Amino acid sequence: MTKSIALVLKGYPRLSETFIAQEIHALEQQGFAITLISLRHPTDHTVHPIHREIKAPVVYLPEYLHHEPRRVIRSFWAQLFRPHFWSVLRLWWQDFRRDPTLNRIRRLGQSWVLATELPPDTQQLYAHFIHTPGSVTRYTSHLTGIPWSASAHAKDIWTTPRWDLADKLADLAWLTTCTESNQHYLQSLTPAPEKVMLVYHGLDFNRFPIVAEPRETAPSDQVQILSVGRAVPKKGYDVILEALAKLPSELSWHFTHIGQGPELAKLQNLAEQLGIADKVTWLGAQSQQRVLNQYRQADIFILGSRITEDGDRDGLPNVLMEAQSQHIACIATAISGIPELIIDQQTGLLVPPEDINATSQALQQLITQPEWRQTLAEAGYKRVTSHFSLQQGIATLASCFAGSCKS
Repeated sequence: MTKSIALVLKGYPRLSETFIAQEIHALEQQGFAITLISLRHPTDHTVHPIHREIKAPVVYLPEYLHHEPRRVIRSFWAQLFRPHFWSVLRLWWQDFRRDPTLNRIRRLGQSWVLATELPPDTQQLYAHFIHTPGSVTRYTSHLTGIPWSASAHAKDIWTTPRWDLADKLADLAWLTTCTESNQHYLQSLTPAPEKVMLVYHGLDFNRFPIVAEPRETAPSDQVQILSVGRAVPKKGYDVILEALAKLPSELSWHFTHIGQGPELAKLQNLAEQLGIADKVTWLGAQSQQRVLNQYRQADIFILGSRITEDGDRDGLPNVLMEAQSQHIACIATAISGIPELIIDQQTGLLVPPEDINATSQALQQLITQPEWRQTLAEAGYKRVTSHFSLQQGIATLASCFAGSCKS
């Protein structure tokens, strides 16, 4: 019998969350019937090819309750006389006393709508991200009696209060997370640590074709440096630009950035101030095929992930796996789950976060030593293709949805 899953996301589709799209598609291929529940409408102007292949219908909840008052009121009345309405209200009140925000009110209203409009054959609720989607899913689970589970990633873990995480972990059936550091932290918050399983996102190598060998470059060629990521503080692009500006003037290089984000204009201004604007190309958001084309023209991939003041951070960025699958030598920072993928001096180079000098030295080393660059690229390729396949994680998820989690 096909299991029917309502999968709750903060927004869908999103260019920056390809790992979620590939998981949805793979679960559909496994025979699961999925309905996507999005708390927000899409803001990206394009989609990846995989989004067009996903068959799951999408239900958009009211992004703000006052935007669709009739829908919210209708759902409120539909839930008011159901058995669990008042117990869920008490549960919500306990949360609201500790988090007295409009967001917490919105999550309750969205849960009324979701509980009312769920497909009648829904057997499992599943939230991607433990913070806002997790709250809506939890309240809906209590309203309907349908069990829920979740997948937790990075910002949603490290910017959520411990009490909120602990309450959800006590409540859900199981949770997957994408790095060992995430797993250990979440397991410390629950007396049932077996609920928290490590599942790397991995890559679908059929969809993201690997290349047979590194791109050959002569010592005199301009070295192409690439980064893919949103222009937000946790990505550390200001550090990367400062490190590029410190490179010796005789080195020939060009840096290309792919991604949108609120910090983009500020970063472009910084490149101007540092005198390197003529060596930097800003491509903005791009389709997966165009990103793939850029990977195949690059010699070095760099990501400057950092932990921000509010605790936000990367988990294990898929872009590092993508770059390694294309035989690119990678430079990244030694935070979160990145050292689980990149072994320093063996499958890439790791530098401390925020360290401009170390980042610049790593760049200079790879720019000036093409043979070392290719050695790291080959080792990174072998590691990612042998340890980080999407199918390994999907097998674990499928067993959990079938009722017998096997990590």
